[in-house]
Amino acid sequence: MLFAILGIGAFTFAEERHESFDKNPDWEGRNNRSTAFDKQTIKQDFGFSLTQRARGKATGELGGFINPAAEPAYYAKRIAPKTLGDPLTASGTVLCTGRQFHVLVGFFNSNTLNEWRTPSTIALRLYGRGDKFYAFVEYATSRWRAGGDNPRPFPTIRDPNTGRREQKGFAANAPHKWSLTYDPKANGGRGVVTATIDDETAICHLEPGHKQDRASFDRCGLMTLMKQWDDGGELWLDDITINGETEHFDRDPGWEQFQNRRTYVSTNVRPRFDFGDTATRFAGGLGKGELGGLVFRGDCRYADRMAYYADRLNRLTLRQPLTATGKVALRRGVSDSTTLIGFFHSTKSMKVSDSQASGIPNNFIGVAIEGPSREGFFFYPLYRVARDAQGIADGDDRPRILPNGKSHDWSFDYLPSAASGLGRIAVTLGKQTVMLPLGKGHRAVDTQFDRFGIVTTWIDGNGQHVYFDDLTYTFQQKMELR
Repeated sequence: MLFAILGIGAFTFAEERHESFDKNPDWEGRNNRSTAFDKQTIKQDFGFSLTQRARGKATGELGGFINPAAEPAYYAKRIAPKTLGDPLTASGTVLCTGRQFHVLVGFFNSNTLNEWRTPSTIALRLYGRGDKFYAFVEYATSRWRAGGDNPRPFPTIRDPNTGRREQKGFAANAPHKWSLTYDPKANGGRGVVTATIDDETAICHLEPGHKQDRASFDRCGLMTLMKQWDDGGELWLDDITINGETEHFDRDPGWEQFQNRRTYVSTNVRPRFDFGDTATRFAGGLGKGELGGLVFRGDCRYADRMAYYADRLNRLTLRQPLTATGKVALRRGVSDSTTLIGFFHSTKSMKVSDSQASGIPNNFIGVAIEGPSREGFFFYPLYRVARDAQGIADGDDRPRILPNGKSHDWSFDYLPSAASGLGRIAVTLGKQTVMLPLGKGHRAVDTQFDRFGIVTTWIDGNGQHVYFDDLTYTFQQKMELR
C-alpha cells in the first residue's frame, strides 16, 4: 500500500479495484456505442451466371456484385486438401467494372474464414477504383502471419507531381488474363507466390518461418474481403483453370456457394464503435458479463472518431506503481487494427488534433493488441507521456495472441523504481513476459491518468472483436483526516 500526503487534513493511498462485470459497472463511455455512422446495406449477388461479360470462350461465367463486409461469402470449387508443401496453380480471365470493389481470388480454407488477412489463404487481391483496378498478391498462414508483394509488386509509375511511385493499375471494363502460382520449393524451399495480370508479374517470397506455421486449402474461387462494410461493385471471371482442371462455365459447374446471394444490414461499419459492458462470456471469466466488443482504431482529427469505455479514477501518475490483471480473448482481428487497454486521461487522451505523428493517445500507459500483418497479432506494452515522448516494445519476444477466441490470463505492471530509476513496464500473456523501460526523463514528465479501460488510437484503421474480464487494477483513494 502506497501513501502520499496531499496536504493538511488529507492523504491518498493506492489500492486495487476489481471488476467482474456480473452487473452494470457504471463505467464512463464516450462514443463507445457510436451512432455517428449509419448502418449499411450489404449486397452479395455473385456466383454462376449465364452471361459473357468477361468475354470467355463460351456463354456462362462466374461473377456479379460483391461487397466488402465483416461476414464471409464465397463461390468456390472444392479441391483436394492442399498445404504449403504442395504446388498450387490457378488462372483465367477477369473483367472488372468501373465501380469500387475489393475482393480475393484464389485458394482458401472454408473452415477458417473470419477476417482479413484470412488465415490459410494464397490469393490475388483485386481493388477497383473507377476506370482502373489494382492487383496485389498475398498469403496468410494458419497462425494469421501474412505477406505480400515482395520482392516485386505489380509495376509502378512515378507521379510527376509528387515524385512518389504508385501502382499504375489495369484498365476497367476490359478483359485481362491472370494467373496465380505457388511453388513450395522456390526461394531455398521457403516458398514463392507469383501472380500475373496480362504481361505484368508480381512476386511474393514467404517470410522466414511462415511456411512452418502451416496452412491448409480446400477451396479455390472468389470470396469477399472480410474487413467491414465498404462500397461494392461487379467483376467477372471466366475460363478458370485450377490445378490443371479447366472450367468454361458453359453450364452450372456446381461450385459451392456460401452467403453469396443475400442482402442484409450490417452495423460493422468503420468507425462505428460498439464496445463496453456486455452480457457475453468470451474472455473466460468466472461469471457472465465482461468488457469488450468491436473496437476500431480512432482518429484524433475528429471528436466522434475517438472513443473510450473506462472506470473513473482519482489522479494517478508515473511516480507510483500501476498494475492491471485479467483475462482476454481476441475473437476477430482485421489487419491494420489496434485495441488499447490501460490507464489514460479523460480529456488529454481524447484531444482533437490534426497531428498524425503517433497513433498512441497522449497520457496513456498500457497494452496494445496489434500487428504488423506479417507477424499476426502481438500483446505488448507501450506508453505516451504529456510532452509526446513515447515508448513501444517492438521485438520478436513480444507475446502473440491469435484471433481464435482462446482465453488468456494477462497482467500489466509498471514500477517507477525499476530500470535504474527510469521506470519499467512488464506485460505478461500466459507464461510469456516482455519488458519495456521508459525513456530517459519520461518518468519525470507531469503525466496524469484518471481513467482505466479501453481507449481508441489516434490514427484510424480497422477493427477487432476483443473481450476482457475479471479485471483488477490500480486506483487511488482520497481520505480526509478529521
